[in-house]
Amino acid sequence: MTHRASATALACFLVLLTCASGASAQLRPSGGGAGFGLSPSGAAGAAASASPSSGGASRQADFIVAVVNSEPITNNEVRQRLARVEQQLQQQGGTLPPQQVLVRQVLERLINERAQLQLAKETGITIDKVAIDQAEQNVARQNGLDVAELRRRVAADGLTPERFREELRNQLTLTRLREREVDSRVRVSDLDVDQYIHDQQNSADTSSLEINLGHILIRVPENASPQQASQLQQRAQEVAAKAKAGEDFAALAGAYSDAPEGRSNAGQLGLRPADRYPDLFVQATQDLPDGGIVGPVRSPAGFHVLKVIERVRGGVSTGLVTQNHARHILLLTGPKLSESEAVARLADYKRRVESGSSDFAALAREYSQDGSAKNGGDLGWSNPGQFVPEFEQVLSSLRPGQISEPVVSRFGVHLIQLVERRQAQLNQREQREVVRNAVREKKLDEQYTTWAQEVRGRAYVEYREAPQ
Repeated sequence: MTHRASATALACFLVLLTCASGASAQLRPSGGGAGFGLSPSGAAGAAASASPSSGGASRQADFIVAVVNSEPITNNEVRQRLARVEQQLQQQGGTLPPQQVLVRQVLERLINERAQLQLAKETGITIDKVAIDQAEQNVARQNGLDVAELRRRVAADGLTPERFREELRNQLTLTRLREREVDSRVRVSDLDVDQYIHDQQNSADTSSLEINLGHILIRVPENASPQQASQLQQRAQEVAAKAKAGEDFAALAGAYSDAPEGRSNAGQLGLRPADRYPDLFVQATQDLPDGGIVGPVRSPAGFHVLKVIERVRGGVSTGLVTQNHARHILLLTGPKLSESEAVARLADYKRRVESGSSDFAALAREYSQDGSAKNGGDLGWSNPGQFVPEFEQVLSSLRPGQISEPVVSRFGVHLIQLVERRQAQLNQREQREVVRNAVREKKLDEQYTTWAQEVRGRAYVEYREAPQ
């Protein structure tokens, strides 16, 4: 349970900012989620704009654009996914490629996903209702909503709750398939770590630089009047002034940001290569020291306030990182214990701890099916990226002393308690572990590409009419 199970490209778990690069707008594999996010106006993946274009008034009915084995992909499916991708890229401040290019990328991604879903079905991968419930709750939490409000907004944008949950099921299925098929192909040796450090530290390539930025977005609607835009710019300037004066950036992001990471991840976009950030963000922050703040910076999405949280070159952090000290109780699921039963049991443990009738560590020693059980479930101090995405996402949202709801992951079902959190400079051993994770993610990306090509190569794909 102590290593990250997915490459960066597979770890984008149900967030608005997917792994599509804002600079190149290339669609990368997204095993963790479909990129469901709600704009402040409630657009669930911009489904409202996903109907066939008015220019095709003579084409009122949907039509098939491709067939994968025996399953069709329709024009409406392409348009709906296209609208989500465009919204995500605009949210990041990225430049959209030509429409024809983006449509083709979206279609190819749908074809790859369909082939992989068929493989998952053939090999018996199933997703329990509990896992879908958890994913839906995650989406709601990331957008600052409860599940009822999330469903209302999704329905208002033309996507039924049933269809929304089916897409969540598909994305969870893809995640589990890729974990099973790709993870086993990757091994990282000490020689790999040494070679990576040597190569990166002697490279002038900007791709050797990784950045974690704090981000506050003040969204400007597309049809905003000059007066509205001016008011929103003034608001962004006020937020930037507060941040530069030393107010807590995470608190400001939670209070003001229209981007989902403001509510779900203290405004942090996460450590990623510089070339996978929008050029606008990289250029605006390139001369800032760690902790530096810039903004507001204007993009088509609105006004951005940015903070340099951390820089890593050659896989080694150049600044402080946020470390979490957590403990958990893990129940393994299978024929003798379903996910639903495990969730119910852990929910009972949570009630007992919060009522004061039981001690978390004592319950972990008695019931947890993990190597940490003998230590009361104590996982020690962890660095960013150390745990699987589902676990880490929930952990980052907890306050010290707080206990999570039961969390489903590839390992089973967890009950997590955050003991404490701190800012720390990594020691040499920890720096090598960060490098090891970076090497692993690089190899996972490479292996995923190879594996996806193999799955696609075995599928029968027939192109029909071009998407409109």
